[in-house]
Amino acid sequence: MTTTTQDGTALDRARQARRAATPTRSTQRRTTPTPTPTLRRERALLGAGAALVVGMDEVGRGALAGPVSVGAVAVGATTRTCPRGVADSKLLTPAARTALLPSLSRWGLARAVGHASAAEIDAFGIIAALRLAGRRALAEVVDALGPVDAVLLDGSHDWLSAPRQGRLFEGSPDGVASPDGVTELGPPLAGLGRAAVEAPQPRVHLLVKADRTCASVAAASILAKCERDALMASLAGAHPLYGWADNKGYGSAEHVAALRVHGPSRLHRQSWRLPVDHPDAAADD
Repeated sequence: MTTTTQDGTALDRARQARRAATPTRSTQRRTTPTPTPTLRRERALLGAGAALVVGMDEVGRGALAGPVSVGAVAVGATTRTCPRGVADSKLLTPAARTALLPSLSRWGLARAVGHASAAEIDAFGIIAALRLAGRRALAEVVDALGPVDAVLLDGSHDWLSAPRQGRLFEGSPDGVASPDGVTELGPPLAGLGRAAVEAPQPRVHLLVKADRTCASVAAASILAKCERDALMASLAGAHPLYGWADNKGYGSAEHVAALRVHGPSRLHRQSWRLPVDHPDAAADD
């Protein structure tokens, strides 16, 4: 028979209390706080001589339908710390992103979101479409504030700067209608304000995970995500087969199943390898 003394029982209880108070690795992972973006990188560029810095980020690149969208937020020497709660849009719930819109609409010197439609993605490719959407957003900032000195871009690839060939779009036609109604593309620089066309192109600074560390980029990602989500939800009523109100044009199981049964709509990216059983099928929109 095993006998437990009072002191032994107290010791066991103390050990159990210590174990309960020590977080496990899984608990530590769950409680890791969302990183807080700062203006450290933006202020470094401002301190190096830039008068106007714009953070930019894209959303919708991997969607099967709808536009690709790029947000832009301009900051300067007088810009204060970003509103509490700002983070990479992918780390926030839809409700949290929406709740930040009023404060983000007042933060920074200017802000804009540019879009390039599914038709433009099909006509020029995703990289050129990203450039077009980004240049449209940047044009609004330039029209409001004047030339931009530096752009902070999330990632390791500069899709914003014009190709070294010197044209925004190689072999681009004189005009492409955009069936989703987001925008129309005429000549290569259509949709850009005169000030943006004539202004010197800003130097682009790349930073991997800038949307998690740079406040202007994180804010741009939230604005772009909210605007594109709202656009896809508004288009869902006219195209109810694909569940865009929920999946926002991305390849959810519901969306893929609808594509297999009904084929693509005119707002799908037709040049992509869409998961359709009948490639020639097209939904009657």
